[in-house]
Amino acid sequence: MGKIAVFTLMLIFIAGAAYAMNHETKTEQVNMAESAGNKSCPVSGEEIDETSKVTYEYKGKIYNFCCPMCVKKFKKDPEKYIEEMEKAEQGKGHEGHKHHEHKH
Repeated sequence: MGKIAVFTLMLIFIAGAAYAMNHETKTEQVNMAESAGNKSCPVSGEEIDETSKVTYEYKGKIYNFCCPMCVKKFKKDPEKYIEEMEKAEQGKGHEGHKHHEHKH
């Protein structure tokens, strides 16, 4: 009976150690993400309010958004919005960029 108890405890210990290692790796990945540094929402073009901003990580960069609705739109076609954001930062404007009304 004692061998079964020791074996069970060893299995629990190994499973716990594996979980802890996996959790630590995920935490490091989040901390290694680089901020995109955008001051305006890639979707709406509105200035980001630091007190109510929403963030989303895409390809190792954390993007700032004005609201969760914009994150949802961004997820559908991230490359499109990143390209528009980069053009705006270079002073080329946001052709075809539509603003939305907030109803929070």
